[in-house]
Amino acid sequence: MKRLLPLLCTFVFLHTSAQTDSTWIRRVANEILTNGQAYNNLRVLTKTIGGRLAGSPQMYQAEDWGFKALQTAGSDNTWKQACMVPHWVRGGTDQAQALTAEGKRKLDVVALGNSIGTGKQGLKSEVLMVQSFEELDAKKDQVAGKIVFFNYPFNNTMVRTFEAYGDASKYRGQGPSRAAKYGAVGVIVRSMSHSTDNHPHTGATRYDSLYNKIPAVAIGLQDANWLAERIASSPVQVSMKTLGTFLPDVEGHNVIGELKGTEFPNEIITVGGHLDSWDNCEGAHDDGAGCAQTIEVLRAFKAIGYQPKRTIRFVLFANEENGLRGGAKYAEEAKAKGEKHIFALESDAGGFTPRAFGFTMSDEQFQKVSAWRSLIAPYGCSEFSMGGGGADIGPLNRTFKTPLAGLQPDSQRYFDYHHARNDTFEAVNKRELELGAVNMAALIWLVDRYGL
Repeated sequence: MKRLLPLLCTFVFLHTSAQTDSTWIRRVANEILTNGQAYNNLRVLTKTIGGRLAGSPQMYQAEDWGFKALQTAGSDNTWKQACMVPHWVRGGTDQAQALTAEGKRKLDVVALGNSIGTGKQGLKSEVLMVQSFEELDAKKDQVAGKIVFFNYPFNNTMVRTFEAYGDASKYRGQGPSRAAKYGAVGVIVRSMSHSTDNHPHTGATRYDSLYNKIPAVAIGLQDANWLAERIASSPVQVSMKTLGTFLPDVEGHNVIGELKGTEFPNEIITVGGHLDSWDNCEGAHDDGAGCAQTIEVLRAFKAIGYQPKRTIRFVLFANEENGLRGGAKYAEEAKAKGEKHIFALESDAGGFTPRAFGFTMSDEQFQKVSAWRSLIAPYGCSEFSMGGGGADIGPLNRTFKTPLAGLQPDSQRYFDYHHARNDTFEAVNKRELELGAVNMAALIWLVDRYGL
């Protein structure tokens, strides 16, 4: 009996602890699902301010909004953390037109972020279509003076759509310079999407300093398919005009709210999303949803009277889309101040139904968090897996080896909206948005309670 007593005591302790955790998680879930403000906050951010590209007037409006929203939610301390951000401007409406034997056809295009413009005179040239960098290399003698059309579709067999995005996005990021290497004068990239509409999807490109910078646009999928069919039968010319340019860097800000820890105030947990968006949309899913959820976790904790053991930082990051300056600055200042960052969570995959958390941490830490899955699963995130985090919190891991997690909502619709004009407030479901915040709050609660 004496041997069984310690085991019995351990069982009773674990059972009681699990009951306490379950009760607290239910309390915060009920608060969010009953009195949640995430949807209203998202409405103001998207409908009042709209697109919030780094350097734009809307960026500053969003920073002021975020500061007030964190204060209203109950932040113990709120501040703006300055960082220099790039200032790329579109400069006007992007235009393109196909010239075929059948006549002219307007193409739905949008300039790639950070791309150089054609100037007001525009450019016109024959189109060379390729589906891979290997095909481009094989046809290098045909490239000079042409517009290269990277017609690489999403791989529909990849059920995890972010894998398909990672597979295809290299043509947006590297395509213009790879084509310029062989003398191309412009680039058209098939939009990073498997949607059925014709909305073009922008995103950042990265020029290689070894080659000329050339104009680049993304094209809607219906127009991409039409263009591919015409090129297959006869030569096609495209005229395009874009006006994108870089202005000098400007000062932007991470917007930060904080709940001070009561027992381990020097141990910091970060939760956040990025405040900026592309200029051609309202940035509701990318990443207004993550910002609204971050603020909601803070509000709900305060509403139920939760006093965290550890300091929790709620961060609305600057300049994720075309520079990643905000995340880098946050980690840089943390290192300079000698801060101890024990965990970071990011929501940057849309406001859809929560399904999973992806983690970047040691095997021992992952074993610990995996024991919490049964507590969180009733609210949506029933899958815990290794591999995850976010672009803005990545620098914390690279600087401190901070364990990371990324909220992974259902991804099947995300790339219907990603970086496209239809990423609007109306595309976000209130219930799904709130459930994402519930799962985030539950995970933060458990990390705060038990550490890593």
